[in-house]
Amino acid sequence: MSVTTLLAETGTITRFAGRFFREGFRPRYEWQELLYQCYAVGYQSLPLVGITGFIMGLVLTLRLRPTMVQFGAESWIPVMVGLTIIQELSPIITGLMVAGKVGSSIGAELSSMRVTEQIDAMDVSGTNPFKYLVVTRVLATTLMVPVLTLLSDAIGLFSAYVGVNMQGSTSLMLFVNHILGRLTYGQVLPAVAKTFFFGFAIGLISCYKGYYASNDTAGVGRAANSAVVAGSLAVFLLDLVAVLVSTALGLI
Repeated sequence: MSVTTLLAETGTITRFAGRFFREGFRPRYEWQELLYQCYAVGYQSLPLVGITGFIMGLVLTLRLRPTMVQFGAESWIPVMVGLTIIQELSPIITGLMVAGKVGSSIGAELSSMRVTEQIDAMDVSGTNPFKYLVVTRVLATTLMVPVLTLLSDAIGLFSAYVGVNMQGSTSLMLFVNHILGRLTYGQVLPAVAKTFFFGFAIGLISCYKGYYASNDTAGVGRAANSAVVAGSLAVFLLDLVAVLVSTALGLI
């Protein structure tokens, strides 16, 4: 992809986002479709996010423990693992999982509707396809990614507790208090806040790729693939921006 194409694509997505803010908060509101999309994005993604979060916390604890023991800092394992999961690993992994599962689904669904002219039919019948298809999905990903991240945090910390007790013995209350005693609002709030931007970017990019897919069967595959790639890249870029802003504000 050339620089000119990249800049043109960025400008088109920006206009697409502007249309979302113009139309997204005007009546009529598609509450039923929004609730269904929240169910599809949140509840149906929970098993994948939960399994990933559990493995992530367990592996991190088991890999970190030998090094911490070597330096006589075994008591710091809960804090190290907790900060790593809450601040970086859980938001990033959850964002990537949602981009892979939900992003590809949205891109394929909307592009197939474009190919079969269902979007045009909705427009002709008097239904606003942008509000019904795009606004509801972008809002759903924006709202559900933070919820999934918090659940992933909890599951990841529990699996870290399991990992600690594989080669030692500590109570769950002591483990949790050790982590909470070292956490500050300045560490937690940026980690939660950036997940709203992750969800918005994933939903917006996936809807854009599907909504403006080429009108052929090959366009469905391209839309699903590009939605995952662009959504995953957006997660990493937004995380970098969040770290830079947090560092500049002295929150890290």
